[in-house]
Amino acid sequence: MRPPHTHHPHQPLTESFQQDIVHRLPSQSPLLFAAKKQKNLSFETIAKALGREEVAVAALFYGQAKASEEDVKNLAKVLDIPEAKLMETEMTGWPDRGRQMEMPPKEPLVYRLFEIVQNYGYAYKAVMNEKFGDGIMSAITFSTKVEKEEDDKGTWCVITLRGKWYVLLCRVS
Repeated sequence: MRPPHTHHPHQPLTESFQQDIVHRLPSQSPLLFAAKKQKNLSFETIAKALGREEVAVAALFYGQAKASEEDVKNLAKVLDIPEAKLMETEMTGWPDRGRQMEMPPKEPLVYRLFEIVQNYGYAYKAVMNEKFGDGIMSAITFSTKVEKEEDDKGTWCVITLRGKWYVLLCRVS
């Protein structure tokens, strides 16, 4: 059995960039990740500077979210990247979501997230339908966060998904 991975404060927080998917990412991604690595910043630190959640900031790095002009200005400042250089990228354009992922995912942690939906998707659906009625949880009017919990049984990853509920209206004529 492998010992649990523990993050030490002196380890770089920049191991999140996957070189094997770089060809599928927008032009800002290598630029942002290089600056993040050079400054040894976590997504949490960058998120605080932007006034956003850390997963939302990571989504900007991967091109899965649209950056506002204020986001670009703040990213330029915290990462020491010329604002004009970031504005030349696709950051403020419409995201091309999901393009960097193969299905099923090959990266082990991403696969486990896929597996959670695969295994519990219908259970989530049944419980949501009981609580909210027929509808869907938005992935656009949406927020998420990742938290770390520790107890006597170990270290736990807590992922919160928060999406607006939209009631489906089906009219049969």
